[in-house]
Amino acid sequence: NEGPPRSDTMILLTIDPLTKTAGMMSIPRDLWVNIPGFGYSRINTAYSSGEGAKLPGGGPELARKTVENFIGVPIQYYAQIDFNAFVEFIDLIGCVEVDVPETLRLDRQGSGNDKFILQAGENRKLCGEKALAYVRYRKDKEGDVARSRRQQAVILAIRDKVLAPENFASLLGEADD
Repeated sequence: NEGPPRSDTMILLTIDPLTKTAGMMSIPRDLWVNIPGFGYSRINTAYSSGEGAKLPGGGPELARKTVENFIGVPIQYYAQIDFNAFVEFIDLIGCVEVDVPETLRLDRQGSGNDKFILQAGENRKLCGEKALAYVRYRKDKEGDVARSRRQQAVILAIRDKVLAPENFASLLGEADD
């Protein structure tokens, strides 16, 4: 609540329409990079630097340029999703199912006051706030590496949910036949 926020997560998504393939690469939030016009800092500060300096395009544009310069790949589009939009979207699509490799003690709000246990197992149903707590958790022994795996698993679960034939028509507002 003090100044512009930092990026919580950055994931580079590539799509090749010719081969119909896609790939994801999580970018560690503490990666030390050169932020154009600001010098070296953690990559998750690019967004707040752009917002704070009121640059054209703000934080999203500076974060995009920073990632583009570091990776060496042009970034044509970006999506900016806040925590509330994430929660609402997961609830809108009817939750997601993910394989949870280990039992975790998660904090629903990130405040430390609303903890719950997510048991290990296959196809665990995660709705809005629980899904957010799952993708943000990083206090296990692998830290951000495991966190990146969880985030990518949820993105794939979203893809599977949205593209499932039984859900696709209803998400587009079409009547069932």
